[in-house]
Amino acid sequence: SLSIGILCLVLPSFASAADNKHEQERVEESGNVMRELVDSSSGVPISVLNKAECVIVLPAVKKAGFIVGASYGRGVMTCRGGENFTGPWSAPTMMQSMGGSFGLQAGGQATDFVVLVMNDKGARALMKGKAKLGADASIAAGPVGRDAEASTNAAMSAEMLSYSRAQGVFAGVSLSGSSLGPDGGANEKLYGKKVEGTEIISGKAGAPPESAKQLLAVLTEKSPRNVSTGK
Repeated sequence: SLSIGILCLVLPSFASAADNKHEQERVEESGNVMRELVDSSSGVPISVLNKAECVIVLPAVKKAGFIVGASYGRGVMTCRGGENFTGPWSAPTMMQSMGGSFGLQAGGQATDFVVLVMNDKGARALMKGKAKLGADASIAAGPVGRDAEASTNAAMSAEMLSYSRAQGVFAGVSLSGSSLGPDGGANEKLYGKKVEGTEIISGKAGAPPESAKQLLAVLTEKSPRNVSTGK
């Protein structure tokens, strides 16, 4: 019975470490996706990224030849710091999506999604709780190509611009009808304590995890300043 008791104590710690590993991998993979998105000639225009308040990356997860459906729509959000989103990129808060266009895309291929949050209202809505895209926050397919501009009326006025990547190809994609919001359980695993998305973005949750190094380095290198109107 003593050995069973010890086993019961040990198993949760192993489970916790394994859970944290999944969150760390998701943050790390988000950095890889972002690096490819800004480096690709058919990726996100830097002129558009420079106007974003926050960036959300939802990397696909593919294991043992099967696409893990439940892993779709789980990823991270980082925002520019400060009350007016003019500071350096923040530690990542874990995010999750539900319904709508998320899921198996591009003929069952593993698909990554990137969402640029283009104004303060959209950013605050996401930090506070679940937002339904297209209803609580307007969203449009983002322009692609290094020299492209968000020139269409829909893209110019949208609170969020969204992109997908399947088989290395980036495209603007509308995620209207999906819901996005903080993933409290994943944040607790990543930071080792119960913490709100707003606390993470403001820096009150502590330093960013090591797994966020590439994500934050890419964004800091490519878009160090917010050039939105009035910033």
